[in-house]
Amino acid sequence: MKTKQLITTTDFLKSKGFKSPTVGIVLGTGLGNLVNEVTIEIEISYCDIPNFPISTVVSHAGKLIYGTLSGKKVVIMSGRFHAYEDYSLWKVTYGIRVMKELGIENLLISNAAGAINLNYKKGDLMLLEDHINLQGNSPLIFKKKSKFGNIFADMSEPYSKKLNSQIKNIAIQNNIDLKEGVYAGVLGPQLETRAEYRMLQILEVDAVGMSTVPEVIVAKSINLPCVAISVLTDECDPLNLHQVDIKDIIAIAKKVEPKLILLFKEFIKQL
Repeated sequence: MKTKQLITTTDFLKSKGFKSPTVGIVLGTGLGNLVNEVTIEIEISYCDIPNFPISTVVSHAGKLIYGTLSGKKVVIMSGRFHAYEDYSLWKVTYGIRVMKELGIENLLISNAAGAINLNYKKGDLMLLEDHINLQGNSPLIFKKKSKFGNIFADMSEPYSKKLNSQIKNIAIQNNIDLKEGVYAGVLGPQLETRAEYRMLQILEVDAVGMSTVPEVIVAKSINLPCVAISVLTDECDPLNLHQVDIKDIIAIAKKVEPKLILLFKEFIKQL
């Protein structure tokens, strides 16, 4: 059944002109303006794509976009899916599998996250070097396993060291302060308690969010190199905690977005 779903979705997109993209991009909360830099050839709402989930989160456009960016053919998920939207992890990661079937060779992921590391501040960019899966599940659980990649995916290097090195060099060349750190993926949608933030500090986590980890696990299982960058939109100091509004998170993401766009554009140019 899942195999047929993927084939139907992929065949539909190819029939619409999604042909041989080399880079796949997932845009997170408040980070949709990268599409303005793309020479768009095709744009399709998720609701019009067979078997595709529908994004329900504020600031997620819910469109699959195909075009040219920095001289490369790209396919962009303008809006992602989360387990807290009551989707299975198969659905959460469905777009990653579809983009791989379309032909992408590298995956770029963005997200909005909270800063656990007290040396990191809202408005910082953080390159993910590792993660901790605290969502209580795996996207690699299947009855028929062989058709969907290696379920025993090696997670010793979830984020490509080679690609991370490239993007760090680009940040230096463009005078962009790019932090590095460990990202904890939690279920949500509620934010964390003070006690949970203290736990994350004990675990030496640098940032926390509600996405990315399932997508990266799937990328590793299907041999798809990936890079992920968090925009840190709030500071999670359990001793000095303030209420967070989603509008404030989106505003911070929009403010920092031009730096992220520059990094992605220059990075794609070098691929």
